Amino acid sequence: MKRRFFLSLTTALFVLASCAGAPAASMPVAPNMVQSSAVDVANLPLNVDVATVRAIMERDDVVLLDVREPEEYAAGHIPGVRLMPMGTVPVRLNEIPTDKTVIVTCRSGNRSGQITDFLRRNGFTNVHNMQGGILAWQRAGYPVER
Repeated sequence: MKRRFFLSLTTALFVLASCAGAPAASMPVAPNMVQSSAVDVANLPLNVDVATVRAIMERDDVVLLDVREPEEYAAGHIPGVRLMPMGTVPVRLNEIPTDKTVIVTCRSGNRSGQITDFLRRNGFTNVHNMQGGILAWQRAGYPVER
């Protein structure tokens, strides 16, 4: 009886493990290949992947906002990003443009997600979170300034 149970459990785990590795159909095959002209910044999702951010970051209608602490920023940041530590955002709302697409980033996407939600609750409509933060940016091999 124990042997049959163990065999059933092992088979079920094998099936689940093999399904877990399947790529998502909507995931781009080569995320580094996103082109700026192919991105409609007016219709970005709430959470934006690093390949999309890389493609649009140099546009005049896009602003990158880094909400990490100054020492984190000094250790490495996305070229051209504006530093605005998370704790200062509520008193610096007037510095965040309302006529541009704002992409918020941090170390892993957690703080930037919180700030994105805060900004949206406070009337900002074109604000987005960069998924995975600077860690995902570096994993993708994109440039970092120190």
